[in-house]
Amino acid sequence: MKSPINNCHTDFPALQRLVNDRTLVFLDGPGGSQVPQQVINAISEYYQQSNANTHGHFVTTWETDLVIKQAREHMAAFLGAEGPQTISFGQNMTSLNYSLSKALARHLQPGQEILITQLDHEANRGPWLRLQEQGFTVKEVGLKDDGTLDYEDFKEKIGPQTGLVAVGYASNALGTVNDLPKITEWCRQHQAMLLVDAVHYAPHFKIDVKRLRCDFLLCSAYKFYGPHVGILYSRPELLDQLDTDRLRTQDQIAPYKIETGTLNHAALAGVTAAVRYLAGFGEGPTLTEQLQDAFTTIQQHEFQLTQQLYRGLEEIRGLQIVGPPLDPQHHTPTLSFTLEGYTPEQVCRELGNRNICAWDGHFYALRAIEVMGLLAQGGVTRLGISMYTTKEDIEYTIKCVTDLTVNKAAV
Repeated sequence: MKSPINNCHTDFPALQRLVNDRTLVFLDGPGGSQVPQQVINAISEYYQQSNANTHGHFVTTWETDLVIKQAREHMAAFLGAEGPQTISFGQNMTSLNYSLSKALARHLQPGQEILITQLDHEANRGPWLRLQEQGFTVKEVGLKDDGTLDYEDFKEKIGPQTGLVAVGYASNALGTVNDLPKITEWCRQHQAMLLVDAVHYAPHFKIDVKRLRCDFLLCSAYKFYGPHVGILYSRPELLDQLDTDRLRTQDQIAPYKIETGTLNHAALAGVTAAVRYLAGFGEGPTLTEQLQDAFTTIQQHEFQLTQQLYRGLEEIRGLQIVGPPLDPQHHTPTLSFTLEGYTPEQVCRELGNRNICAWDGHFYALRAIEVMGLLAQGGVTRLGISMYTTKEDIEYTIKCVTDLTVNKAAV
């Protein structure tokens, strides 16, 4: 039976906490979402019942093997992947991407170039820029004033010499959703590999890697209501072709060959629980179809609240929204802004004093904030809507930001 999304906030213990006799408003989801009780229970139950290493000959080790197997199966459904053999786990997205960059440096041919963007999080820029030390040419796609990629610049810079394109699905700083179908076509045209950073996209839209036709995709479970685990999708048979950094005791085939050391088994139990939790908001005969239906509901809920927030912020004197116009398919439920008379840090401190959790700065999308000329003033204030955000949360937030301008005018 499909769960009602309007009541989902009761599933999250953190949302019941009182600070100064008031609940907290969590608009910090782009930096890490809150966790439902179902996920907390799964992690706790693993430690209580099944805590053991893998590949042994007793009951708790068999249960751990099953935990890993189920996590791969559930993430394959979450990403629309061909099967669990395409799913690898790591400490976080950044660690996995650094490991992947080292392996791809051995795989790319002399003279091939790497294409990155100014919009991306440093986790999908730094590993590739580091390869310049090995003689690789790294080119950078420009960012337009409205917070979208310059696709004319993109088309000009991608070509037969491009070996890899590393691009984000959506910007964690501005909410921009990139035109991945167009980028994919250019990559296929020039036989370039495509790596997608879907960390910010994954909590808000259903991903289908087969339809996307990417070679690699990375995301992080702690952004979609799970624990801190990095996830790598690799197109079937592609990871097997790469020379990854690994111990000789590690399984030498995909998906294991990029996984270093013992995995966080309790966290993987939490990953499975997070996927199951999300699927509970959808209907269908398969897990993939349940997730697709669930994300349709989640997207509609989040976009309605984003519209409410966008319209409310637009009415505030001295407030400037940073990023592209609001669009349900090309904007995540994340809004960033600057406010006259306040630095982003000051805004967040004032909101924090009113129990609103929001972030300020560049959010590791340092290049984007730099190019837009916002770094010197401390970046932007970012408000991120999650599936547990309510209409009342948005009304209260708009009122609090409005009050800042009224207070400033009074002074």
